[in-house]
Amino acid sequence: MKKMLKLALIAAAAAAAFGASAQEFPAKATPDGYTLLLNHVSMATMPTMYRKLAFNVANDFEYLGVINDVPMTLIARPSMPANNYKELAAWLQQNKGKINLGNAGQGSASHLCGLIFQSALQIDMTAVPYKGTAPAMTDLIGGQIDVLCDQTTNTTSQIEAKKVKAYAVTTSKRLTTPALKDLPTLAESGVKDFNVTIWHGLYAPKGTPADVLKKINDALKVALKDPDFIKKQEGLGAVVASDKRVEPAEHKKFVLAETEKFGVAIKAAGSYAD
Repeated sequence: MKKMLKLALIAAAAAAAFGASAQEFPAKATPDGYTLLLNHVSMATMPTMYRKLAFNVANDFEYLGVINDVPMTLIARPSMPANNYKELAAWLQQNKGKINLGNAGQGSASHLCGLIFQSALQIDMTAVPYKGTAPAMTDLIGGQIDVLCDQTTNTTSQIEAKKVKAYAVTTSKRLTTPALKDLPTLAESGVKDFNVTIWHGLYAPKGTPADVLKKINDALKVALKDPDFIKKQEGLGAVVASDKRVEPAEHKKFVLAETEKFGVAIKAAGSYAD
């Protein structure tokens, strides 16, 4: 994108409040196109999980387009005795009340996946939130937590290095990525209708001029067709968004539908951050 926009792009990660503070800053930034938000599914979980947000997801942003879809993988500490999903499911049943399920933070993609997984298995696990995937992965590898469900973009390298045990993917179909192609889906493993895919999208503050939004959207469309970017995404099990989903109106429609869908799961679990 920086080539088309002829600007240097500076990424500033905001882990505090797991998306809440990261979203609040661009929501209130000057709408000139110089401050953008790159966010994942937390854009759809925050409105339910945080009942007192300082911004409105539907009204305080301009939607620029979906970037990709990313599957999740169910992984466990390397010392986990289970060698396949069937054995893991049995271990989880035998250790009810003693299982530490890590996540990348309240409202994160891994938190959402964990909530849905617990609900599907009807097994209570102790949620252990971290400030991002990196510390969660470190503790998983070290055996401080038992299980983690996170995006393939975060887990594939650890699976390839055999630093963690991998049991299943969360998509409806198996993946073709070499490192993940032998993993069964949770649905085929007996977790009926389990299908969780995480997406990433790009946003600007509400009120950003239409011509500026179009320029950014055009740059995004070009970037998503870059062969090197596509190859890298495919290597991590991710799928680059179709042209239709990069259209702002389609992006907003999709996010609002996801907000409603995931809101049901969050309310059912009673998992609120405030």
